[in-house]
Amino acid sequence: MSDPLAVVARFPGVSEAVDEARQAVDRLYRHRVLRRASPAVSTESSLRGARASAALEGADVPLDALRRDEVHDPLVQGALRASAEMGRLGPTWRKAPRQVLARLHTVAAAGLADQPALGRPRTDDSAPDPLGLGPAPGAAETATRMEALLRLLEGAGKAPAIVLAAVVHAELAVLRPFGTCDGVVARSAERLTLVEYGLDPKSLVVVEIGHLELPYAEALRAYLTGTPEGVGQWVQHCASAVSLGVRETTAICEAMQRG
Repeated sequence: MSDPLAVVARFPGVSEAVDEARQAVDRLYRHRVLRRASPAVSTESSLRGARASAALEGADVPLDALRRDEVHDPLVQGALRASAEMGRLGPTWRKAPRQVLARLHTVAAAGLADQPALGRPRTDDSAPDPLGLGPAPGAAETATRMEALLRLLEGAGKAPAIVLAAVVHAELAVLRPFGTCDGVVARSAERLTLVEYGLDPKSLVVVEIGHLELPYAEALRAYLTGTPEGVGQWVQHCASAVSLGVRETTAICEAMQRG
């Protein structure tokens, strides 16, 4: 199969959901506040995204506490570091995704994993299951699937960025290739993909909020079935997360406009 993503893009319901999300992003990019304040909006989006990503891992903290630098939970701090690192890693994502994933894990898992394990694939055949997805694939199968995922990233065809981002996110979330902070890495990789593959080049959309508000684990379990319906359900979930992320970013813009 020359372009498996093109096949996924044709699954029932996917095209419509992707088009709706793309239109929502296009409307956001026309917001008048972004003419003068897009960097500030991107910074606020990254903060809210990191908070939501940590919440999905079970560390739900108030946004105001993050602003006041009062939160010292290592998982939250790791999500914040990963969010901050994305801006530096973007140009490398297309040409060296393995290096980027290793770096994201290194910054996200600092304080949660032993130093020798940071940025390195797990060698154990088991991994924590914070979302209740079931046992992770063994280390050998995970390594094989990770190679396939990296090839997919490096040779991505003309499929929509949301489809690519959804597959990247799901594979990292279900494979749990590092054994710690895999969810944070997966959501960071999704956001990087949306940025670097053209949907959201200014990194404005708080897609992580969408995942937090929607039945995230349920959608990943649908992906795990491997059926067109299940995989399609996951991609539609990701498209809806983008649309909800646009809503969150629009609220940021409106608040800035009010002063």
